[in-house]
Amino acid sequence: MALLQISEPGQTPDPHQRRIAVGIDLGTTHSLVASVRSGVAECLPDAQGRVLLPSVVRYLVDDNGATSRQIGFDALAAQVQDPQNTIASVKRLMGRGIDDIGNRAQLPYQLIDQPGMVTLQTVAGEKSPVEVSAEILATLRYRAEDSFDDEIFGAVITVPAYFDDAQRQATKDAAQLAGLNVLRLINEPTAAAIAYGLDNASEGVYAIYDLGGGTFDISILRLTQGVFEVVATGGDSALGGDDYDRALVEWVLVKAGLAADTLTPGDKAALLQAARACKEALSATDSVAFSARLARANVQFDMKAADFEAATAGLTQRTLTVARKALRDAGLGKDEVQGVVLVGGSTRMPQVRRAVAGLFGREPLTNLNPDEVVALGAAISANQLAGNSTGSDLLLLDVIPLSLGIETMGGLVERIVPRNQTIPTAMAQDFTTYQDGQTALALHVVQGERDLVADCRSLARFELRGIPPMAAGAARIRVTFTVDADGLLSVSAKEQGSGVEARIDVKPSYGLSDDDIARMLQESFSTAQQDMQARALAEAQVDADRMILATRSALDADADLLTPEEKAEIDRLMADLAAVRQQGDAAQIEAAIKALAAGTENFAAQRMNRGIRQALAGKNIATV
Repeated sequence: MALLQISEPGQTPDPHQRRIAVGIDLGTTHSLVASVRSGVAECLPDAQGRVLLPSVVRYLVDDNGATSRQIGFDALAAQVQDPQNTIASVKRLMGRGIDDIGNRAQLPYQLIDQPGMVTLQTVAGEKSPVEVSAEILATLRYRAEDSFDDEIFGAVITVPAYFDDAQRQATKDAAQLAGLNVLRLINEPTAAAIAYGLDNASEGVYAIYDLGGGTFDISILRLTQGVFEVVATGGDSALGGDDYDRALVEWVLVKAGLAADTLTPGDKAALLQAARACKEALSATDSVAFSARLARANVQFDMKAADFEAATAGLTQRTLTVARKALRDAGLGKDEVQGVVLVGGSTRMPQVRRAVAGLFGREPLTNLNPDEVVALGAAISANQLAGNSTGSDLLLLDVIPLSLGIETMGGLVERIVPRNQTIPTAMAQDFTTYQDGQTALALHVVQGERDLVADCRSLARFELRGIPPMAAGAARIRVTFTVDADGLLSVSAKEQGSGVEARIDVKPSYGLSDDDIARMLQESFSTAQQDMQARALAEAQVDADRMILATRSALDADADLLTPEEKAEIDRLMADLAAVRQQGDAAQIEAAIKALAAGTENFAAQRMNRGIRQALAGKNIATV
């Protein structure tokens, strides 16, 4: 008798067969790969037993013109002697244009301005940040395959919560180039919460403070019986440990009396390397020797922890400002937070830990390695997405960082998906046509928190054509925004009556500046009153245009109902409204609209009577 093998949906039909899935933390300074083995998530080491892989790639060309590359520790060792071909912190260049990189002068390698995304000039030719990241991801993939002596089914890759569409898409492109099947992109703070939530059986509201080498994120999460709900998120994709290093270098240059423009690429690399070593040493001691060998002079003196804290105090304060905003977005007070989780190697700095403890009024949780916790959480998520049976399944509810909407008449933004909305999601709203007989509708998709399109980021434009001609306002066009689990967007528009439909997958145009998301949120708070006034004016102007257009259409059809004096009065009221519309005062426009409406009441009544007479012409009471 044949037996049927029954399995749960999405899981392997062979209960003894396990799909190998990994979690990858593609970091600015270091990267890691982790997997669940024997029910426990653990980071996978290399042949020397090291779990951290420096996110550094060096390109070389031999005497015969053959190209090669070094990745990780070997490349890191050559950073000072070959700075122009040794690419570090490439994560900060992902999805960025040349004008978006604010610290170009401090970078030792040459950047090439290319449409879409910046590239780097090396001896092996131009290399994009996607290609460099793919080298790092491929190295981690090989490490995992060697550990299991088998192929990898798929990977969950983590990204900063405040990575925009361009940066997320660039990360997926790099993974594909590295031969990885991306099961999902998840936000780094969320991955950390997964690791802590399952390891500690924690429930309640937690803040995840993630300060890495190149980015900062803060997420407020609610953990309930395996459900991880992101309540609010915030961050700065241009703030991390690298900035602490650069702040220290600037302090050293001032103290040593050196000008930045006199430094060679090797000098810049040597100073950054010395600053990083000094920063790490000051996490365990109050004073350390700063030493860097430069082309023209050697820089050496004692560095005190107090000096380092003073030089970087502004950076630490920026993280606290973002954290306070995230709490406000979540509608929570700091006393409602059960715990604070520190993530990222930069949280080892004592001044950061003191600042976080002071803000939340409690000591942060540090019992998991801050370098490893993101990769561990990603591995747990990957294990579940691969269909492997686990004792405790989890549900991940992430959010989008910025609102999504479309442009409406008057250059206004109608938000359809609000920021901090749980994803994946699909949200829709109905719109209509503006003019009689309109057969097409242009849709402009935007992202941001301001009320005017000019103050938001344009994402895409497309058109809905073939709308049946009908009176203005009669069409019903449903616009649907769909955001997938990776935070990527598609938009569709459908006229409900005819079924005519158009859609677009929003492809990111690499070019949003590193500070744009944070700036958009900052401006939405600081310019709220200005935005309200601008919106009121735009709405009043749209109403004025509609009133004038409707009145002119009525005059064209039934002006014979009016005496010359009555028509002249209506013309005067329309002229007054048109003149006031240009003056930019919403209250005056609304008053002129009311005046025109009152002046045309008798005309409207006469038109209605005529319409009724025409409808009843030739009919008797019985037929009616």
